[in-house]
Amino acid sequence: MTTDATDATDATDPTGTTEATGPSAPAAAAAHTAGGAGSAADRRAFLRRTGAAGVLTAGALAGGTALTGPAAAAPLPAAGPAPAAVPAHSPARPATALPDYAPVPASSHGPAVNSQGYYVGKIKGNLYWVTDSNYQAMFLSTTEGVVLIDAPPAIGHNLPRAIAEVTRANGRPGKVTHLVHTHSHYDHIGASSIFGKNVTRIAHTETKRLLRALKDPDRPLPDVTFDDRYTLKVGGERLELAHHGANHTPDNIFVHAPAYRTLMVVDVVFPGWVPFRGVSFSQDLPGSIAAHDTALRYSWDTLVSGHVGRLGTRADVRLQQRYIADLEASGRYVLETFDPTPFLQRYAGTGNNWAIFKHYLEAVAKEAADPVITKYLGKLGGVDVFTPDNAYAVVTSLRLDHGVLGPFGIRP
Repeated sequence: MTTDATDATDATDPTGTTEATGPSAPAAAAAHTAGGAGSAADRRAFLRRTGAAGVLTAGALAGGTALTGPAAAAPLPAAGPAPAAVPAHSPARPATALPDYAPVPASSHGPAVNSQGYYVGKIKGNLYWVTDSNYQAMFLSTTEGVVLIDAPPAIGHNLPRAIAEVTRANGRPGKVTHLVHTHSHYDHIGASSIFGKNVTRIAHTETKRLLRALKDPDRPLPDVTFDDRYTLKVGGERLELAHHGANHTPDNIFVHAPAYRTLMVVDVVFPGWVPFRGVSFSQDLPGSIAAHDTALRYSWDTLVSGHVGRLGTRADVRLQQRYIADLEASGRYVLETFDPTPFLQRYAGTGNNWAIFKHYLEAVAKEAADPVITKYLGKLGGVDVFTPDNAYAVVTSLRLDHGVLGPFGIRP
């Protein structure tokens, strides 16, 4: 299959604007304030200084919107003796100690589930989706049976219930004959075994290798594997499967239903929400970021993302692109200008380098996250929940994948 490089007309962006192109390159910071560093030599001076960290402003982020915020280090905790013993169990904190978060935008929610805890709906033609408001699966009703894509255990036995609901109404066979695994993770295919052995399971070659090593009876090995592309034709219907390199996992694939202008790619885009913690625990963050552009090169109108309670649009992909680009721009600026002196002063004498970098990196991630949270409040669900974790993942990628080490770069 050759992907179509011509995008369909974009839907209206949830932020109220229409995007025809991807995010612009992050704008460079206009100036560094006291405590920052404009060159490698300046940054190296951080390691020689003994004064407190200065205050800096975050640079302009992608899309031209300037986000500002102080970058002074937070007060550091006092050192204390290690506890004499670690208790086997710690009591749960009372509910009153749990934090409040910003309201979730109405646009982040999907349809209500039924009394059994699922919603099944038609995407187009013979293509359907199922959700429990947190996970998603997709299935194709054919004249020879059902092709199911993923089997999340959170939906579990509601999958055959949803399929039966549809096939009773359309008069087509309700047996699942083919099951596509988008990748190896249990939370998306852990209910594969409930469909028995008389099912043709299809996945990427790497998925089979990973599952063979895990030896999990809930995730039977695929019968058919492919490396780059695979066309699945069943009962007059067609799906195009493709692997475009590592992203969330090394084996994560794209599933395209061209007749119904629908794309399924899991754990990359989260329509209406910020990505789950650590940019969805991406094993290859540059690959996950690139996967957004890959998705937009396909021709589709509807996205099945594997998570959240609603379907996605092209505008959702572009909005998440801008969110991540803003995290990258903010993270890059803070890494290049944040003064680590307080952490060195506090912990260098103890010989505890782990403490230095724990507090330094956490402070950098928080500083990078704060203006992005402000910008996307009311536009994306969970922005104040997981943006600090997403910023930490982005900062880590900037350091390790792109060599943005700030004062800890190549020693002069």
